[in-house]
Amino acid sequence: MHSVWLPEIGEGAVAGRRDPEMEWEAQEWIEAVIGEKFPGGVTFDDALRDGVILCKLMQKLLPGSIKKINVAAGDYKSMDNIGQFQKACVKYGVPDVDLFQTVDLWERKNIFNVTKTLFAVGRTAYKHPEWKGPYLGPKPSEENKREWSEAQLRAGESVIGLQAGTNKGATQAGLNMGASRKILLGK
Repeated sequence: MHSVWLPEIGEGAVAGRRDPEMEWEAQEWIEAVIGEKFPGGVTFDDALRDGVILCKLMQKLLPGSIKKINVAAGDYKSMDNIGQFQKACVKYGVPDVDLFQTVDLWERKNIFNVTKTLFAVGRTAYKHPEWKGPYLGPKPSEENKREWSEAQLRAGESVIGLQAGTNKGATQAGLNMGASRKILLGK
């Protein structure tokens, strides 16, 4: 297991879970895609916070998707980078529901959501035949459409479902389980 420094409570940590193993996996994937290492001695979220690495990632996966990466320091420039990354993700095919909110990263509200977004980007890369790897996470399943004839569909109507067990010994009296309840009057 790789060690990833996580801030202690009182050092800027926020409520919410984090998965150091997933963060490390995402970091290794990003480094392999963009061809450069994360800055040394910096936490995962601090390295991503200005959005520069995220923009470089999308620029490699979808060339031309990022107009200009703002490398100058400043809150507005950093949030602009994060916004460009999110728009590029949508263009790339990442579902909206898989995107983190800007505050999740910028204010460190939920770094786990940021990591999940990176995994969603990695999964989406499998759907792009022009991308030759590396990939992040398991390959998504593909559609396995089946055609059923009318006779096959009708055959299922005569089958009695036995998900709850057996129908042997069933009567109209119903099912009794355990001892019956006795009501004693006059005590």
